[in-house]
Amino acid sequence: MGKKILDWVNRRLPLSEFIEKNLTGYQTPRNLNYLWNFGAIAGTFYAIQVISGIWLAMFYKPDANLAFDSIQYIMRDVHWGWLIRNLHATGSSAIFIALYIHMGRGLYYGSYQRPRELLWIIGFFVFVAFMAEAFMGYVLPWGQMSFWGATAITNVFTVIPVIGAPLTAWIRGDFAMGDATLTRFFALHTTLLPIGVIGALLALHLTALRKVGSNNPEGVDFDKKLPLTVPFYPYYITKDLWLISLFLTVFLYVIFFAPRLFLEPVNNEPANPLETPLNIVAEWYLLPFYAILKTVPSKLGGVIALLSAVLFIGIVPFLDRSKVRSAKYRPVKRVLTWIFFLDFILLGYVGKYQPNVVSFLGVEMHTLGIIAVTYYMLYFITMPVVSYYEPAKAPPGLVLAKEDKEA
Repeated sequence: MGKKILDWVNRRLPLSEFIEKNLTGYQTPRNLNYLWNFGAIAGTFYAIQVISGIWLAMFYKPDANLAFDSIQYIMRDVHWGWLIRNLHATGSSAIFIALYIHMGRGLYYGSYQRPRELLWIIGFFVFVAFMAEAFMGYVLPWGQMSFWGATAITNVFTVIPVIGAPLTAWIRGDFAMGDATLTRFFALHTTLLPIGVIGALLALHLTALRKVGSNNPEGVDFDKKLPLTVPFYPYYITKDLWLISLFLTVFLYVIFFAPRLFLEPVNNEPANPLETPLNIVAEWYLLPFYAILKTVPSKLGGVIALLSAVLFIGIVPFLDRSKVRSAKYRPVKRVLTWIFFLDFILLGYVGKYQPNVVSFLGVEMHTLGIIAVTYYMLYFITMPVVSYYEPAKAPPGLVLAKEDKEA
């Protein structure tokens, strides 16, 4: 009976063909390590965010006078409301942990190089869309940090000559943060961005991945004639499920035993337009970019530096021209990239504090920020020179991709 139903479906919809092409028959390099599982982890938490967000939208009130109280109602009076809200609030942090590891792995092993340039660029737009989605979601609780953080970020647009002020008013829906801002942010956060933009970009990202295949730690494509690839199912899907289970275990531990770990305490106070917090900070996953914005003295210069810092990530495939992908075989890139990872963490630390605060190194945050921003920019600016002059060689015993031979 089941076979008859499946045959009936296959004659009208290529279901079995789709499963075989994208799951059971999809070939992956057999030497992928656990860093390759974080894309699946990010996708899992994206699904959790969508499901929990739909549930929360049933009780949330996108009204400046009711938003904060509706969150309290969800947390205190709605059956299991506290759990769903904590899953959603902490889930954004889980997504960005997975995204940063996923992107860092790609940067280290050269997963952005030919023929995967478009795969990286689509992934970059996924990252930017998640940043916008997270920012708008952070505004919705309408607490003190939500209100003033959104005020600070939307003020960034005022630096654009001529159209800056009108554009800022158009984004807010008013001349100041208010009911119109909250309503449109809620609409974008719950409909257009998660389904229309992020959903479509993820579909494109996976389609591009199936076309060009996965990179691997060696950074060299395997000759398909050699027994160096295995089917995605059952080998790597079980590996994905194992690490997803482990990540979910840690995630649920935070939910039940440290639910406020990633939440800003000041945001438990209702928004007050007449009282500015002593230190306005972004969510931890946006702090490195927020630090760049704060460190540059000029407002316009800070915005340009921020946009450049984000854009550099997207154009990496055009900056790194080396024919060897993996940093395992590029000693200079390996060292510079590890320093870059530490520098990115340092930027996050700087972004959390005011410029005049003295850091644990005995240096003011502003000075530390200048050093960190300078290295961040130089890492990308010098990448073409490093990739050209760096002594590197392909891993022995493996076959270079056809595109690399022709390059």
